This record gives sequence, structure tokens and C-alpha cells, in this order.
Amino acid sequence: MTPGARLQTAIELLAEIGEGHGAADDVVGGFFRRHRFVGAKDRAAISEHIYSILRHRASIDWWIRRVNGNQQPDARQRLFATLIMIEGWEPETVAKACDGDRFRPNPLGILEQQVVKGLKGRSLNHPEMPRPVRLNYPDWLDPHWEGLFGDRVDAEMAVMTETAPLDLRVNRLKGNRLDARSALSDEGVEALPTPLSPTGLRVYKRIPLATLDVFKSGRIEVQDEGSQIAALLALAKPGMRVVDFCAGAGGKTLALAAGMQNKGHLVACDISAPRLERAVVRLRRAGVSNVERKPLTSERDKWVKRHAESFDRVFVDAPCTGTGTWRRNPDAKWRLRPLDLEELSVLQASILDSAARLVKPGGRLIYATCSMLPAENDGQIVNFLGSHPAFDLVPMAGVWKDAIGTPCPVETDTLQLTPARHGTDGFFVAVMERRVPDPVVAEEEAAADETAEVLSPEAADAAVVEAA
Repeated sequence: MTPGARLQTAIELLAEIGEGHGAADDVVGGFFRRHRFVGAKDRAAISEHIYSILRHRASIDWWIRRVNGNQQPDARQRLFATLIMIEGWEPETVAKACDGDRFRPNPLGILEQQVVKGLKGRSLNHPEMPRPVRLNYPDWLDPHWEGLFGDRVDAEMAVMTETAPLDLRVNRLKGNRLDARSALSDEGVEALPTPLSPTGLRVYKRIPLATLDVFKSGRIEVQDEGSQIAALLALAKPGMRVVDFCAGAGGKTLALAAGMQNKGHLVACDISAPRLERAVVRLRRAGVSNVERKPLTSERDKWVKRHAESFDRVFVDAPCTGTGTWRRNPDAKWRLRPLDLEELSVLQASILDSAARLVKPGGRLIYATCSMLPAENDGQIVNFLGSHPAFDLVPMAGVWKDAIGTPCPVETDTLQLTPARHGTDGFFVAVMERRVPDPVVAEEEAAADETAEVLSPEAADAAVVEAA
């Protein structure tokens, strides 16, 4: 492809993303699957154009408005501004690539010429930019980040505009980390052990993962280190009965199954049957054989009531805003609205309340999100424990020691990982345990219930009066 053809493709895909035709990964990936003739260098260039804009859209728009008379930027203006300010193109090079020939963008209009010439030599940041613009997130989230990070907002949110590395989870059903790393090396891929997860490997360059034998044989899976840790903290052991309540396409199901060594019973639940079906290929490739897939009509499905208090572990990877994944999904931040947070918070509470019914006495409920917003994380746990006195929060230091065996990276009783502090996606985990009833209290309550059953209504009334 010519440079101009790459630009035209990027403009069209940006327009699709902006019109809400799908997440950026789906739109861009779908285009490449339909156009397999597009070479690797072309794909990389097109992706760089698109994701540079998505990562820095607020700053780019601020500059465009500054030079175009405050008009609403479109996909073309955003791309041209990105070429000049981020990728270092010259105005003449941009104009040359946009000559209107076949597959190339139409020539620059007056406003576009104004943008290209006006932004030459400018750096992306400007002292007059408000913090949300400079750090590229929706301004309505600023109070949330201020409350969570305090004077660390700049440091935390600046990292969110960077590109995340590729994290891989070693499948313990088929080998160990040393062997997997060696196999990757044999195929020309340098991978480093992840600092926190004992099952993780990290790659800092693009690789043709699906073509690698080590991947096709099921020895590794793509999974962020934070997500790996969440699954490890469930402490799902061989022989247990475990539920992955919001299993989706099965990433954490695979990790839980590996911890169980394929022994015991693992139920993968989701309200989307197609998502569960897509997990089948991954389960087979990983050699997982102890998973039952269970589609649910909703979080209040009757199946939950029928299996009340019968599982050792119930893992809830709740639907969330995904604010912790902005390095990987930068377009998600621009789709997020305050109403989304409100609606998701209600849904998370309902899911947590229903899933808790499955936990047997002495069993554990693990709540996780890929969010960094307190309303979805610690706020949910405080509310849950306030309305579910049978559950206690298990301090994270002890859970981490049992599951990981290294010093816990946080001092709080719940776990909040962030890209700036821990190098993972933003991930939250809380572990709660259903209290085992005191046998004496349980016996007294049972006796009281039995007495109440045998008393006539008149006798019961008399007993109430006497007690008063």
C-alpha cells in the first residue's frame, strides 16, 4: 500500500469507530481479516495511525480547535494533526499523500491546510490544557481519579496513554514457565517473567502469536498479569467445586482449571451462550476437561437457587467500565458516560448478591473487575458486607501469601493494581468468606424453630406476652 492508501484506510476505520460500529479492536481486526492481502508493515502503520489518535484524542482535539476556529474535529483532521504532532510528518508530505488518486485521500481543504500548517513544530502538551485534556480522559472522571489517586493523578493517568506489553499465561496443565519461555525463544520470541504472577511471561514487541507452535499446542494463553493474579487469588484447588460466574470467553476459566489440575468440578456461567461456545476451542487447546458450561438467563437464574451453598469458590469477574484496560482499549474511554457507571454499579451489586448464594459455609466469594473506579470496587464490597453479615472480608496479605508466596504489593485488605504502580492493567480483587455457623448457636436456633412449629397460635401469643 502507498502511504496515502494507508491514510485513507485509517480515515475510514476511524469514522466507523466514531460512528459506534464497534470497538476499535473489532473494527480494525475485522478489516484486516477481510483484507488478508494487506501486508504486515501496512497493518502496523494503519494501526499506529488509529491508536495514536485514540490514545491522545482530547489533546489532539484541543489543538485542532485552537487553530481551526473552534470547529468540531473530524477523522481527517484528527489524522492529519496526529501525523504532524506525534508521528513527525512534514506538512508537504501530508499534502503529497492526499492527492485524491485511487485509494488515497482527497486533497486537503482550507481548514485542513490550516490545521497542518498551524500545528507544525507544536508539542502535544500545552500549559493551558485542563488536566483531563492533557492526560486524555473524559473530564467527568476527574473527581473520581482525584479521590482515588490524590496527588498521583498525573503519574497514574499518564501511563494510561502508553501501549501495554503482551502478557502471556503459562498453562500449568502442560508445563512450567521455564519450559514455555524456552519454547518461545526457539521460535524467535524473547519473553521475560512477569514480576508479580508466577505463571506469566511478558513480550514487548508484536508477534504472530497464532502461528506459534507453543500457542497452538495450548502451552500459553494471552492474559494480562493482573487477570492472572485475580484467578490465582481464588485459590481454586484440585477436587473443589468452583463457579466462574461471569465466564465470558473463558480466560479466567482456563486459569482456574489449571489451578485445579483438571480435578474437581468447574462451572463456567454466562448470560451469553455464544460467548461460552467460543470458549470451547480454547478449553480443548489447553487440555481442560473438568469444565461444565452453563448459560444463564440472568444473574438471578433459577439454577443459582437450586445450587445454593454448594460451591467452595465462586469467582465473579463482574461487568465493569474497563477503565483499567485503557492502555489496550483506548477507544473505550471516549465511549464511557456517567450513566454507564451508574447502571453498571447497580448490575454489579445484583450479580454479587446472587452469586453469593452459591458459596457454601467456609467457601469463598472472589469479586474482581478490570476497573480502577472506587464505586465499582471498594464501594461494592462495603455495601455487600453491610447487607450480608454471613460474609467476612479476608485480608489480602494472607490471601496473597497463600496464593502467590511473595510479599503482597498493597497494604490494604483488598487489591487494587494499577499500570503505573504495578505494570499490570488496572485490576481490583476482593476475597470474602462465608462464615461457618457456630454449632451451639445453630442448635439453639433449630430448637427455637422447632418449638415455634409445635406451639398453637394461642400458645405462641401467650409466650410472646409472657416474654414481654
